[in-house]
Amino acid sequence: MKRILLLSMLLLAVYGFGKKELKWVAIGDSITYLNDHLDETGNRVSKGYMTRVAEKLPFLHYINKGYNGWTAGRIADHFDSLYIPEADVYTVFLGTNDWWQGRPIGTPEDYETNTGNHTIYGSFRTIVDHLRKISPQARIILITPMKRTDFVYLFNQKNTAWGSYREKNGQTLGQVAAAVVNVGQLAHIPVIDLYNDKKLGEKKLVHFKRLKNPQTRAYQNYAYPGFQKIPFNPETDEYPYPEAAIYLTYDGLHPSDKGNEIIASRIAAVLKQ
Repeated sequence: MKRILLLSMLLLAVYGFGKKELKWVAIGDSITYLNDHLDETGNRVSKGYMTRVAEKLPFLHYINKGYNGWTAGRIADHFDSLYIPEADVYTVFLGTNDWWQGRPIGTPEDYETNTGNHTIYGSFRTIVDHLRKISPQARIILITPMKRTDFVYLFNQKNTAWGSYREKNGQTLGQVAAAVVNVGQLAHIPVIDLYNDKKLGEKKLVHFKRLKNPQTRAYQNYAYPGFQKIPFNPETDEYPYPEAAIYLTYDGLHPSDKGNEIIASRIAAVLKQ
């Protein structure tokens, strides 16, 4: 019995007390921001991806630097005023708002030659350079935007956006994700590619979108991609994503508990390395 107790104490010392605590700063948009503002999901989300990663890796302590609606361009432009602290690990989870706002992707040369914050490539160069200046030894991990379907804001139905199945200003969200992957190759830093993650496909983002049948005017549940051509009137129609529609997102864009769990598992797997 004493030998078992002694062995248990030894293992605790090696694998428990011996584990170095790490500081993780998560830089992102509303998907990151909402982790600590669950009331703004209508409490449709119980835990965000950061909380879930911290539960999987208790030695990791996160700081939320997510900004609602922000682009990589705005992060880069206001970086000095964001007070990003020193850390052991940084994740940069941006790009979906850059796509929706029509920011030009640019070219790899924008990153390599540091042409400035005029393109998505240039914005990521600015962000990576700032992080390397703050903590030269820190690990940086990029996260591509995940696919999205028709977004309707839970608290304002007039706030809508179509999904990544369409182009915006002649660019696809897939091209933005590819640019983030390319930045990782240029900067020699790992990338978690959520856009091409098979578990985060368009068909799984919502179970259905509840819309009025154009012929009968009766509400009907349309699965992806059937709802793409069915009109939605924010002035008169009911909210199209009731709780039964929640799958990997709760509003077509922002991850649900299931979506956040997949994201967290991907990040934790990389951090364990």
